[in-house]
Amino acid sequence: MNAIDGYLAELDRQLVGSRSAKADLLAEARDGLHDAAEAYREGGWSAEDAQRRAVADFGHVGEVAGDYQAELSMHSGVRTLWKVVLGVPAMQTSWELARILTFGSWAKLTTPNPGWYPYVTQFSHGAIYAVPFVGLVALVCARWLSRRVDGAVIARICGVLIAVAVGLNLVSVGLIVGATGVVDASRLFLSVPCGVLMVAWVLLSLRFVVLVPRPRRLAR
Repeated sequence: MNAIDGYLAELDRQLVGSRSAKADLLAEARDGLHDAAEAYREGGWSAEDAQRRAVADFGHVGEVAGDYQAELSMHSGVRTLWKVVLGVPAMQTSWELARILTFGSWAKLTTPNPGWYPYVTQFSHGAIYAVPFVGLVALVCARWLSRRVDGAVIARICGVLIAVAVGLNLVSVGLIVGATGVVDASRLFLSVPCGVLMVAWVLLSLRFVVLVPRPRRLAR
Protein backbone atom coordinates (compact mmCIF):
# COMPACT_ATOMS: atom_id res chain seq x y z
CA MET A 1 0.00 0.00 0.00
CA ASN A 2 1.46 3.35 -1.01
CA ALA A 3 1.52 6.46 1.17
CA ILE A 4 -1.64 8.00 -0.28
CA ASP A 5 -3.70 4.80 -0.03
CA GLY A 6 -2.51 4.27 3.54
CA TYR A 7 -3.42 7.83 4.48
CA LEU A 8 -6.88 7.54 2.94
CA ALA A 9 -7.49 4.17 4.62
CA GLU A 10 -6.67 5.66 8.03
CA LEU A 11 -8.84 8.69 7.31
CA ASP A 12 -11.70 6.38 6.31
CA ARG A 13 -11.38 4.43 9.59
CA GLN A 14 -11.66 7.59 11.68
CA LEU A 15 -14.74 8.99 9.96
CA VAL A 16 -18.32 8.08 10.87
CA GLY A 17 -21.33 9.27 8.92
CA SER A 18 -23.36 8.91 5.77
CA ARG A 19 -21.66 6.50 3.39
CA SER A 20 -22.24 8.71 0.35
CA ALA A 21 -21.12 11.90 2.12
CA LYS A 22 -18.00 10.17 3.45
CA ALA A 23 -17.22 8.80 -0.02
CA ASP A 24 -17.43 12.32 -1.46
CA LEU A 25 -15.01 13.67 1.15
CA LEU A 26 -12.56 10.82 0.62
CA ALA A 27 -12.74 11.30 -3.15
CA GLU A 28 -12.00 14.99 -2.66
CA ALA A 29 -9.02 14.14 -0.46
CA ARG A 30 -7.79 11.53 -2.95
CA ASP A 31 -7.92 14.00 -5.85
CA GLY A 32 -6.05 16.63 -3.84
CA LEU A 33 -3.34 14.19 -2.77
CA HIS A 34 -2.82 12.84 -6.29
CA ASP A 35 -2.67 16.36 -7.73
CA ALA A 36 -0.04 17.35 -5.15
CA ALA A 37 1.96 14.17 -5.78
CA GLU A 38 1.84 14.77 -9.53
CA ALA A 39 3.21 18.28 -9.01
CA TYR A 40 6.10 16.89 -6.98
CA ARG A 41 6.83 14.25 -9.64
CA GLU A 42 6.96 16.96 -12.28
CA GLY A 43 9.47 18.72 -10.04
CA GLY A 44 11.80 15.74 -10.20
CA TRP A 45 10.80 13.71 -7.12
CA SER A 46 10.36 9.97 -7.33
CA ALA A 47 6.79 8.63 -7.24
CA GLU A 48 7.23 7.30 -3.70
CA ASP A 49 8.79 10.47 -2.34
CA ALA A 50 6.21 12.61 -4.15
CA GLN A 51 3.38 10.74 -2.43
CA ARG A 52 5.01 11.03 0.98
CA ARG A 53 5.47 14.79 0.56
CA ALA A 54 1.90 15.19 -0.68
CA VAL A 55 0.63 13.35 2.41
CA ALA A 56 2.82 15.46 4.71
CA ASP A 57 1.55 18.67 3.12
CA PHE A 58 -2.07 17.56 3.42
CA GLY A 59 -1.87 17.50 7.21
CA HIS A 60 -1.91 15.05 10.09
CA VAL A 61 -4.68 12.52 9.56
CA GLY A 62 -6.20 13.26 13.00
CA GLU A 63 -6.53 16.98 12.27
CA VAL A 64 -7.97 16.40 8.79
CA ALA A 65 -10.37 13.80 10.19
CA GLY A 66 -11.57 16.34 12.77
CA ASP A 67 -12.49 18.82 10.04
CA TYR A 68 -14.08 16.17 7.88
CA GLN A 69 -16.00 14.67 10.80
CA ALA A 70 -17.47 18.10 11.58
CA GLU A 71 -18.71 18.31 8.00
CA LEU A 72 -20.15 14.80 8.17
CA SER A 73 -21.87 15.62 11.47
CA MET A 74 -23.41 18.73 9.94
CA HIS A 75 -24.62 16.69 6.96
CA SER A 76 -26.10 14.05 9.27
CA GLY A 77 -27.68 16.74 11.44
CA VAL A 78 -29.41 18.37 8.47
CA ARG A 79 -30.80 15.01 7.36
CA THR A 80 -32.10 14.34 10.86
CA LEU A 81 -33.68 17.78 11.02
CA TRP A 82 -35.59 17.15 7.80
CA LYS A 83 -36.83 13.83 9.20
CA VAL A 84 -38.06 15.62 12.34
CA VAL A 85 -39.62 18.52 10.43
CA LEU A 86 -41.50 16.22 8.07
CA GLY A 87 -41.98 13.13 10.22
CA VAL A 88 -43.64 14.62 13.31
CA PRO A 89 -46.41 16.54 11.48
CA ALA A 90 -46.94 13.53 9.20
CA MET A 91 -47.49 11.22 12.17
CA GLN A 92 -49.78 13.72 13.90
CA THR A 93 -51.86 14.27 10.76
CA SER A 94 -52.01 10.53 9.96
CA TRP A 95 -53.23 9.66 13.44
CA GLU A 96 -55.91 12.36 13.41
CA LEU A 97 -57.14 11.24 9.98
CA ALA A 98 -57.20 7.62 11.11
CA ARG A 99 -59.15 8.60 14.22
CA ILE A 100 -61.73 10.56 12.18
CA LEU A 101 -62.15 7.89 9.50
CA THR A 102 -62.09 4.77 11.68
CA PHE A 103 -63.46 5.95 15.03
CA GLY A 104 -65.24 9.26 14.64
CA SER A 105 -65.96 12.06 17.08
CA TRP A 106 -64.38 12.31 20.53
CA ALA A 107 -67.93 12.56 21.82
CA LYS A 108 -68.20 8.78 21.44
CA LEU A 109 -65.82 8.27 24.37
CA THR A 110 -67.58 6.87 27.42
CA THR A 111 -65.02 7.62 30.14
CA PRO A 112 -64.93 11.19 31.53
CA ASN A 113 -61.79 13.33 31.47
CA PRO A 114 -60.30 14.29 34.84
CA GLY A 115 -59.70 17.99 35.35
CA TRP A 116 -55.96 17.80 34.73
CA TYR A 117 -56.17 15.84 31.46
CA PRO A 118 -57.02 18.79 29.14
CA TYR A 119 -53.95 20.67 30.39
CA VAL A 120 -51.72 17.70 29.61
CA THR A 121 -53.16 17.31 26.11
CA GLN A 122 -52.89 21.04 25.40
CA PHE A 123 -49.25 21.11 26.51
CA SER A 124 -48.48 17.96 24.55
CA HIS A 125 -50.08 19.23 21.36
CA GLY A 126 -48.34 22.57 21.73
CA ALA A 127 -44.99 20.80 22.09
CA ILE A 128 -45.72 18.66 19.04
CA TYR A 129 -46.50 21.74 16.95
CA ALA A 130 -43.32 23.41 18.22
CA VAL A 131 -41.12 20.52 17.06
CA PRO A 132 -41.19 21.25 13.29
CA PHE A 133 -40.82 24.98 14.05
CA VAL A 134 -37.62 24.33 16.02
CA GLY A 135 -36.43 22.06 13.21
CA LEU A 136 -37.04 24.73 10.57
CA VAL A 137 -35.22 27.32 12.69
CA ALA A 138 -32.28 24.93 12.93
CA LEU A 139 -32.24 24.39 9.16
CA VAL A 140 -32.31 28.13 8.49
CA CYS A 141 -29.53 28.70 11.03
CA ALA A 142 -27.41 25.96 9.50
CA ARG A 143 -27.78 27.44 6.03
CA TRP A 144 -27.07 30.98 7.23
CA LEU A 145 -24.06 29.95 9.31
CA SER A 146 -22.57 27.73 6.59
CA ARG A 147 -21.12 30.84 4.91
CA ARG A 148 -19.90 32.44 8.12
CA VAL A 149 -18.44 29.86 10.50
CA ASP A 150 -16.64 26.53 10.22
CA GLY A 151 -18.37 23.17 10.10
CA ALA A 152 -17.54 22.25 13.70
CA VAL A 153 -19.49 25.23 15.06
CA ILE A 154 -22.45 24.51 12.78
CA ALA A 155 -22.42 20.85 13.80
CA ARG A 156 -22.55 21.80 17.50
CA ILE A 157 -25.38 24.29 16.98
CA CYS A 158 -27.34 21.80 14.87
CA GLY A 159 -26.77 19.15 17.50
CA VAL A 160 -28.22 21.35 20.24
CA LEU A 161 -31.28 22.34 18.19
CA ILE A 162 -31.86 18.75 17.09
CA ALA A 163 -31.70 17.65 20.73
CA VAL A 164 -34.27 20.33 21.65
CA ALA A 165 -36.65 19.31 18.84
CA VAL A 166 -36.26 15.58 19.53
CA GLY A 167 -36.62 16.15 23.28
CA LEU A 168 -39.82 18.14 22.79
CA ASN A 169 -41.27 15.41 20.61
CA LEU A 170 -40.30 12.67 23.05
CA VAL A 171 -41.74 14.54 26.04
CA SER A 172 -44.98 15.32 24.21
CA VAL A 173 -45.49 11.74 23.04
CA GLY A 174 -44.57 10.36 26.46
CA LEU A 175 -46.98 12.71 28.21
CA ILE A 176 -49.93 12.04 25.96
CA VAL A 177 -49.40 8.27 25.96
CA GLY A 178 -48.83 8.15 29.72
CA ALA A 179 -51.72 10.43 30.64
CA THR A 180 -54.12 8.70 28.26
CA GLY A 181 -53.08 5.32 29.61
CA VAL A 182 -53.89 6.48 33.13
CA VAL A 183 -57.31 7.87 32.17
CA ASP A 184 -58.35 5.05 29.82
CA ALA A 185 -55.79 2.85 28.06
CA SER A 186 -58.34 1.85 25.42
CA ARG A 187 -58.13 5.38 24.00
CA LEU A 188 -54.64 4.56 22.73
CA PHE A 189 -56.23 1.96 20.47
CA LEU A 190 -59.43 3.61 19.26
CA SER A 191 -59.11 1.49 16.13
CA VAL A 192 -56.52 -0.81 14.58
CA PRO A 193 -55.06 1.96 12.36
CA CYS A 194 -54.90 4.33 15.35
CA GLY A 195 -53.14 1.70 17.44
CA VAL A 196 -50.63 0.92 14.69
CA LEU A 197 -49.90 4.60 14.14
CA MET A 198 -49.50 5.23 17.87
CA VAL A 199 -46.92 2.44 18.13
CA ALA A 200 -45.18 3.73 14.99
CA TRP A 201 -45.11 7.24 16.45
CA VAL A 202 -43.48 6.03 19.67
CA LEU A 203 -40.90 4.01 17.72
CA LEU A 204 -40.18 6.97 15.44
CA SER A 205 -39.68 9.21 18.47
CA LEU A 206 -37.19 6.75 19.94
CA ARG A 207 -35.45 6.53 16.57
CA PHE A 208 -35.00 10.31 16.55
CA VAL A 209 -33.21 10.03 19.90
CA VAL A 210 -30.71 7.60 18.35
CA LEU A 211 -30.16 9.99 15.43
CA VAL A 212 -29.22 12.99 17.60
CA PRO A 213 -25.57 13.78 16.73
CA ARG A 214 -23.08 13.07 19.50
CA PRO A 215 -19.56 14.49 19.83
CA ARG A 216 -16.84 12.12 18.72
CA ARG A 217 -13.22 12.02 19.85
CA LEU A 218 -10.80 11.38 17.05
CA ALA A 219 -7.30 9.98 17.29
CA ARG A 220 -4.55 12.56 16.95
